[in-house]
Amino acid sequence: MQLPLLAFYAGPDQVMTVTSGIAGAIGVLLMFWNRVVGVFHKLIGKLRRSSSGPPPAVPPKDNPNSQA
Repeated sequence: MQLPLLAFYAGPDQVMTVTSGIAGAIGVLLMFWNRVVGVFHKLIGKLRRSSSGPPPAVPPKDNPNSQA
């Protein structure tokens, strides 16, 4: 086997520590999933409200539902 090819070897001792860290991060994320999604929805709601601006006002004479 060629020596440069050994640089790409990932044995169980390297792989297990990386996968354990990933699993721990995913576990913490899943424990607080409802809060994460709630914060995400609040941010999206604020971004949508700020970008759309206030709705345009309809003058009373153009409003077909007015009794005037």
